[in-house]
Amino acid sequence: MTEKHYGGTSSQDYKEKDFSVKSKSFKKKEKTINKSSDLDDSEEISKEDLEILKKVGSITAETVKYAKSFIKSEMPLLEIAEKIEAKIQELGAKPAFPVNLSINEIAAHSTPSFNSTDKAHGLLKVYLGCHISGLAADTAFSLDLENSEKNKKLIEAAESALNSALKIIKSSVSLGEIGKEIESTITSFGFQPIHNLSGHSISPWNLHSGITVPNYNTEQLQLLTPGLYAIEPFATSGEGAVRDGKLSGIYHLEKPGNVRDSFARQVLEFIEEEYQTLPFASRWIHKKFGSRGLLALRQIESAGLLHHYPQLIERSGKKVSQAEHTVIITRGKAIITTL
Repeated sequence: MTEKHYGGTSSQDYKEKDFSVKSKSFKKKEKTINKSSDLDDSEEISKEDLEILKKVGSITAETVKYAKSFIKSEMPLLEIAEKIEAKIQELGAKPAFPVNLSINEIAAHSTPSFNSTDKAHGLLKVYLGCHISGLAADTAFSLDLENSEKNKKLIEAAESALNSALKIIKSSVSLGEIGKEIESTITSFGFQPIHNLSGHSISPWNLHSGITVPNYNTEQLQLLTPGLYAIEPFATSGEGAVRDGKLSGIYHLEKPGNVRDSFARQVLEFIEEEYQTLPFASRWIHKKFGSRGLLALRQIESAGLLHHYPQLIERSGKKVSQAEHTVIITRGKAIITTL
């Protein structure tokens, strides 16, 4: 999503690095993925992987229903995140990234720390994803927690833009057409799309795998090819762009390497085994290793092995809404997996 890509606004021209972590566990997991690099053509997605993708999407949709059933104003964000992530695992998947709980002008990349006392309020974006063996789905919805008509209108704008885009999505539609549909829908409500956040293609163990699906009319003629995509409009009453904010406590393993400290190496090996290249939260490391794990995380980050995501903030400080679904595009149809 920039593309946020689980990257900051400074990463607009960022390309996902292609590397292999030198651990037996990483290589073993790669073997579970059909054509281990990407899902860029429906004819190369095995029947088994298609079924997994549908299952992951169904789990994601069920988790959204569960989240909507209990989230309320003034509820601790940490409690919300932990309940959602526990539900994902209860249903047979794993979180594809830490649950994002972004409030008001924070568009994305906000997750509670292990000791957070922050509470839900205002315009809350809930962004979550699931994976099984690296095959993923992600989705997002927004909630008005202060009974604000403007919040409700912002939410309607994002949801309407998503629905409008999904109606025209099929193999052979251009990226520019999708962006035009999203932009025209959002502006019809009197708001702006976030221009430097976007949808994206998804491949195994890689949530943002190269193709950017714009949220405004770029006039791109490039056609949407068969594969797996997240479509995610953001609407705002502000400038329509985000900037990098404070660091979020969300990381991903950026490159292979080593650290001197033996305990930090243990934490690094856990990250390689458990998350591979998917994003993870510092609070997950704290839950596994305690406060010592956070010290190890800083050592691994200092060694240049991790990318630490900043929060993404609407440039003029105005509120942002978000809506998102994951779609499998084939040569004949579009399958929305997260409905």
